[in-house]
Amino acid sequence: MALTGVKIHTLRDVESPLMPDAEEGLFTFLDELGITYRTVGHAPVATVEEAKKHRVEHEGAHVKNLFVRNKKGRMFLVTVLEDRIVDLKDLAKRLDAGHLSFGSPARLLEHLGVKPGAVTPLAALHDKSGAVTVVLDAAIARERFVHCHPLRNDRTTTLHAVDLPRFLMATGHMPVEIELDTEAETKAKTKAKTKAEDEGS
Repeated sequence: MALTGVKIHTLRDVESPLMPDAEEGLFTFLDELGITYRTVGHAPVATVEEAKKHRVEHEGAHVKNLFVRNKKGRMFLVTVLEDRIVDLKDLAKRLDAGHLSFGSPARLLEHLGVKPGAVTPLAALHDKSGAVTVVLDAAIARERFVHCHPLRNDRTTTLHAVDLPRFLMATGHMPVEIELDTEAETKAKTKAKTKAEDEGS
């Protein structure tokens, strides 16, 4: 799979009304950064299982996102590979965050401008105050592509994985990477990525 051109919208099997201002603002921001991407439409999805049923693109990292906070009100947007089992106690230790719990839908909307089911690392664009810390599964960087919602759950946007941290830093968020793979898994994924890039070149 190759992402050609800067802006390709292929909306399949869904109605295509005018995109909300927030989504257009996101795409404009990506364009200004020179980030190549592709967006496809599908039925609304709220869980990983639903997303798998309606998947259009398969190569690369498909992710799930957690919006959590600690008792002091510090907030985290955590993006991991979709099949990860995330233990909040373990995550809290890795982030030195104390006790973590899920943030409320109201807090999510206030700080990231999205609703449950549409949480995405791209929502960092809305956190103008920098109140949310963005955390990335280090394994994402070992994939060629990353797929995430463009602020709504009836679309999926595909980026080159190397461009996600660049996007986040441009929004003022230096992502915190956490390593969740074993050493053997890391080596295997790096090898697979290199092979895919060689075949695609």
